[in-house]
Amino acid sequence: MKIASLIHERIARYSCKEVSDLIKDFHVSESGYKEEEILESREEYGSNILTKKKTDTVWYRMRRAFINPFTIILCCLASISFITDVLLKSNFSKNITTSLIIICMLLISGSVRFIQEMRSKKVSDRLTQLVSTTAMVRRDNSWKNINSDELVVGDRVRLRAGDCVPADIRLTLAEDLFVSQSAITGESTLLEKDISTLSKENKQSYTSYNNVVFMGSSVIGGNAEGVVLAVGKDTAYGEIWISGNIRKSGFEKGANSIAWVLIRFMMVLVPIVFIAGGLTKGDWVSSFLFALSVAVGLTPEMLPMVINACLAKGSASMMKKETVVKNINAMQELGSMDILCVDKTGTLTGDTVLLEYYIDILGNESNKVLEYAYLNSLYHTGVQNHLDTAILKVPTMLSQEEYFEDLAKQHSKLDEFPFDYERKFVSALVKGKDENLLLIKGSIEQVCNRCRYVEYQGKVVEIEGDTFEGVHAIVDEMLEDGMKVLAVAYKLQSNKNMSKDDEQDFILLGYLAFFDAPKQSAISAIEKLKSLHVDVKVLTGDQKSIAISICRRLGLGISALTGAELEELSEDELPIRIEQTTIFAELSPRQKSRIVKILQNNGHIVGYLGDGMNDLSSIIEADVGISVENAVEAVQESADVILLKKDLNVLEEGVLEGRKAFANMSKYIKITASSNFGNILSIVFASIFLPFLPMLSVQLLLLNLLYDILCLVLPWDNVDEDIYSLPREWSGRTLGRFMRFFGPISSIFDIVTFGFLYFIVCPKICGGTFNMLIETSSQLKFITTFQTGWFLESMWTQVLILHLLRTRKIPLLQSRPSRQVIAVTILGIGLFTALIFTPFGALFGLEPLPVYYFMFLLSIVILYMLLISFAKVYYVRKYHELI
Repeated sequence: MKIASLIHERIARYSCKEVSDLIKDFHVSESGYKEEEILESREEYGSNILTKKKTDTVWYRMRRAFINPFTIILCCLASISFITDVLLKSNFSKNITTSLIIICMLLISGSVRFIQEMRSKKVSDRLTQLVSTTAMVRRDNSWKNINSDELVVGDRVRLRAGDCVPADIRLTLAEDLFVSQSAITGESTLLEKDISTLSKENKQSYTSYNNVVFMGSSVIGGNAEGVVLAVGKDTAYGEIWISGNIRKSGFEKGANSIAWVLIRFMMVLVPIVFIAGGLTKGDWVSSFLFALSVAVGLTPEMLPMVINACLAKGSASMMKKETVVKNINAMQELGSMDILCVDKTGTLTGDTVLLEYYIDILGNESNKVLEYAYLNSLYHTGVQNHLDTAILKVPTMLSQEEYFEDLAKQHSKLDEFPFDYERKFVSALVKGKDENLLLIKGSIEQVCNRCRYVEYQGKVVEIEGDTFEGVHAIVDEMLEDGMKVLAVAYKLQSNKNMSKDDEQDFILLGYLAFFDAPKQSAISAIEKLKSLHVDVKVLTGDQKSIAISICRRLGLGISALTGAELEELSEDELPIRIEQTTIFAELSPRQKSRIVKILQNNGHIVGYLGDGMNDLSSIIEADVGISVENAVEAVQESADVILLKKDLNVLEEGVLEGRKAFANMSKYIKITASSNFGNILSIVFASIFLPFLPMLSVQLLLLNLLYDILCLVLPWDNVDEDIYSLPREWSGRTLGRFMRFFGPISSIFDIVTFGFLYFIVCPKICGGTFNMLIETSSQLKFITTFQTGWFLESMWTQVLILHLLRTRKIPLLQSRPSRQVIAVTILGIGLFTALIFTPFGALFGLEPLPVYYFMFLLSIVILYMLLISFAKVYYVRKYHELI
């Protein structure tokens, strides 16, 4: 608080001081700072490096790669294993294998994710540098473009339209400067800035500092110079800018949900195993240690690695398809997305706007309309848009460059007010022959509301009551054809400066009609998204009629609401109307963000595709923010996904990759967790009725580890169309149900195997039942044989069940797994079965078994697979889903 108050005091003090005092106090020379002065300022006031978001730092990505709910669970279990197997054991029986295996898995898993994210970061950083990460600064007697991170307090900086303000700056020069603070305050109102010194009485809040621009603001119009007052986190809105767009993603919420399901199963099973073992064996210490190993056995050790491998594989596939996934968690959110909000321009249309007509109020071609529109666009210093660009190309298209150059010389600029989302037009004051001309160009409704007169064939008449009916008759026909129409008006005035009060009583001159044809590729992309059950909603600032016309051609439907109509709806009506509406037109940035929030509150996973500053708040708010290569810097930094090609077909492929990654993650989590749960139930049963443990802790871990290694090929598995055709929820909601349903089935066959081993195989090999054996070596042989037999049965069933439960269909016939999965399954079963015949198997307490046991094993596995197949059909009919 003390530091913040000092910074506030610095900003307040210099907003009330003359520019000469500012230059004197910070030793700002005409030539700018030199190297030694830069170092001194950075030492005293800090660095501007924190203008980068926390999510863009290497440290943040490393924490995200290695710290998540799954790794926390496994770290706890590794610690428990270390305590029970090392600290509490004698020197002879110490075994650190379990802890080392878990830690190695965590390191490999985190590294896979970190490497993939850093690859994406390098690409996104290159894109951001291409857009704008520089500031124009006076250094060593020249103006230089430097990285904004290198700015220091006292630097002289130049700003122009389109810039994102890189620090808190006291203005020393301002020409028609208008800024937007929507990115940091949420307010879309434009603020005009100047260099006038404030009096102490005027210092109420940051919004009252008309001679200071704050970091994170956007320059909408005009030019300026100034001196940096504060940098990085020490700026007025620094902490908001740094951390404001870090949100808890749907992936993290789903991961927490799954983690808690596993934790609840542990909390129930561990006490049961502990009590059952203690009561039956009488050794409470051993029972406690074994109960803890059960917790280790319940958790899939490779869970983080398989999840990260699935996400990384999807992310890598998307990079080949001209898409950069900055946050690989977004792969899952792309797959879960069921509503995509897009802007119209450039996404649904070709993004190449042409001026088709320049006409008077009755639809006749008018050069005067074109000339006044050209002057208005020429002198507009705000952020250029497609319409201004189309107007400024007309002289070249008409081969009249000299004529329009002379026109500009005759009508030099005097003043301007740039476009904003309240007025929806641009005002420019230019010099005239006798009187000056105030020209406005913009929204038909807004411009016409400011007009008192109309001009036709040189005659100016006052507007009568039904005049605008004729206006709409001309305009509506063009709007129905999908054209963008602007109105042009003017007035004469003697003043050389403008005020807001001057924007009244204009003379309506005519209209400009632009055409931006729909993309052919957008039609097929929308159909593909619909087939994937992703609804597309259009959120645009354009007029309602234009948006409807374009969307009708694309087959999107024509249910539409304007921003004004939204404001009239009650809080109860809003969720229903927004759900039913496809097209939202004439929206402000605040309204776009509000629509995204309401859709999320309605239970949807929402993606937002945008590229301008007016899309920033919506991209931050959406579950998955999507931007494009040529988007403004702040939007690119906030997005989760960047498209190198502004095409919905690319995004449709991203949805598919996300759903395939999600499906393969779900296969591993559900099948492995249910198999482990079945093993634990079998252990509970065995600990009650058997005089020894059915499997050693290290054998249980080895079993899970061998199975998990096989599962590393799952990211490359094929996914059935019925699985990826629908968006899926990433949560633990159905995990517990799946575990409870399929886990006990495997326990049935485990118990049958226990009986066969305990009463037939082991007595035959050891020469009697366990209770009849007197020698310790014979009892150890009995136990080792039993444990080896169950190890094999568990391994075979656990591996083969993956093929049955990975699909609703008949495996291998109706749904073929990938070649990698088939190859690894055959190779894995063969190698792991052969393990018991090797010296390495003896290290884990495993030994060879007779041939007749393998005949029994084959029979029990076939019966198990048949029962699981019938159970799967029942489960799908009852719950209408599997994975």
